[in-house]
Amino acid sequence: MLCICMKWARVENPMISFIGRKEELASLNRMSKMHGPGLAVIKGRRRIGKSRLIEEFAKDKIFFSFSGLPPTTNVTAQNQRDVFAREFAQIFKLPPLSFSDWSDAFNHLTNYITEKPTVILFDEISWMGSKDPTFVGKLKIWWDLYLQHKPSLTLIFCGSVSTWIEKNIINSTAFFGRISLKITLTPFSLPECGQFLKSIGFKGSPFEIYEILSITGGIPWYLEKIIPSETVDTNLKNLCFKKDSIFVQEFDRIFHDLFDGHGKTHKEIVQELGAGNKTLADLRNALNYPRSGTFSEIVGDLITSGFVTKHYQWSIKTGAISKQSIYRLSDCYLRFYLKYIEPNRQRIEQGSFQDVALRQLPGWEAIMGLQVESLLLENRPLLLKSIGINPADIANDNPYLRQQTTRHRGCQIDYLIQTKTHTLYMCEFKFKRRDIGPEIIDLMKDKVSRFSPPSGFGVAPVFFHLSDVSEFVYDKNYFYKTINIADLLESLL
Repeated sequence: MLCICMKWARVENPMISFIGRKEELASLNRMSKMHGPGLAVIKGRRRIGKSRLIEEFAKDKIFFSFSGLPPTTNVTAQNQRDVFAREFAQIFKLPPLSFSDWSDAFNHLTNYITEKPTVILFDEISWMGSKDPTFVGKLKIWWDLYLQHKPSLTLIFCGSVSTWIEKNIINSTAFFGRISLKITLTPFSLPECGQFLKSIGFKGSPFEIYEILSITGGIPWYLEKIIPSETVDTNLKNLCFKKDSIFVQEFDRIFHDLFDGHGKTHKEIVQELGAGNKTLADLRNALNYPRSGTFSEIVGDLITSGFVTKHYQWSIKTGAISKQSIYRLSDCYLRFYLKYIEPNRQRIEQGSFQDVALRQLPGWEAIMGLQVESLLLENRPLLLKSIGINPADIANDNPYLRQQTTRHRGCQIDYLIQTKTHTLYMCEFKFKRRDIGPEIIDLMKDKVSRFSPPSGFGVAPVFFHLSDVSEFVYDKNYFYKTINIADLLESLL
C-alpha cells in the first residue's frame, strides 16, 4: 500500500530522475532501521528539494503528506486546521471533516497508522503551527503518548522557515532528546548540477552551464525550468525578463512567505550584500541601523534561511579566530534579481525588456564573476581536491578581508587556505569570455604584496578560470596551479 497526497505532483516534476542527496537518503534510511519510531527535521531554502527528498525516501513505504497554508494576514489557526482536515479526508477517502483542536486532528491520524513502514510528513510545519501557541506542545504530547508505540513510523517535520523550526522544534524543550535526525538541505554541488542538466537533455558548453548556474545556483526547482531545446539566452530571458515570469515573482514570494510579510530589513541587508562582502559593522552603518542584538538576529535569520553565509576571519600568525566575520550573499538568484530584475521591473511588466541582449547588460561580466565565485565557494571540497589539498591539513580557510589601517594596506582574497604546515594558498576566481593575459599575474602580485604574510609562511597563488589563458601566463610559471573550472563539470557533460 502506498498513499501519497495528491498535491505532490505540483511540488516536483516526477518525470525527472532523482539526482544526488546520497548522504541525506542514507541518513534517513539508517534512521528508519532503528528500533522504535524516528523523528526527523529537514529544513532548507525554498525550492531546495526537501519534499522531493522525502518522496524518494518514502517511495517504498506508506506515505501521508500534509502541508500548511501559506501565511497571509487573514490566515488563522482554524484555517490551518481546516486545510489539514481537507487533506486528511482526501488521503483517506473520507467525508468532509472538521477539527477544532490540533490534539483531535493528531489523534484521528493515529488511528490510520499501521504496523507497516510508514512516513508522515508535515510540510511547511511553521505555517501549520505559527498561529496557534499550543501547536508545538500538542505535537509533543502526540509523539510521547501515541507515536512512541509505533516502531515502524517515521515522522518528518519539514519547512523553509528555518528560523521558526530552530526556535520551536530543534531548540525547544518540548522536543529535547526526541529528534533522531536533523538535515539542512543545501543546493546541488557543481557535479550534481551538471548531472541534472545532462539528465534533462541539456547539451550546452561549460560556459553556458555556468551562465545558467550563475542565476539558478544549485536550486533543483530552478534548474527544472530550463528547456534543453532552447538556447541559454532564450531560457534566461523567458525566466527573468518576461512579465509575470517565475524569477520576476520569486523574490517577493521568498520574503513574504519566509518572513511573514515583515522582511523590510531582511531585504535591505540582502540589497547591501548584493554589491559585495561586508562586515556586520559595515552593514549596520550602511543601513543606519542602531547597534543592537535585533540587527544580529535579522542577519542570523538570513543565514539560517540559506541566503547569506558568515565567514569567520582569523589571525594568520596565530591561527586564532577573530571576533570579526564577513558576510556574503550566497544565493545566486537573489543577487541577480537585485542587479538586473528589480531595477528593470517596470519595463519587464510592460513587456519591453524581454528582448534585451543579456551579455550587453551593464556590468554583466562583473556580476557573472561574483556569481561564479559564490558557486565555487559553495563547492569547497571540489576546490580542495583540484588543488590537491587534504582537508585534514587545513588550519583555516575562507574568503579573506582585511580593512586598511595605519599599519596595513587593505586586502581582499577570494578564497584563502591556510595549512597546518604554514602554506597559504591564495585563490583567485575569474569568469570571462575573452582570453586572460599577463594582467592576472600583476593582480595577484599586488594582492600578495598587500597581504604581506608573516615570516615563516609560504604563499602559493592559485588561479581558477573558465576562459582561455594566454601562453605567457603558463610560461611565467607564477601560479602554483591554474585550474579550468570546466573540469569540475567535464566528466558529466
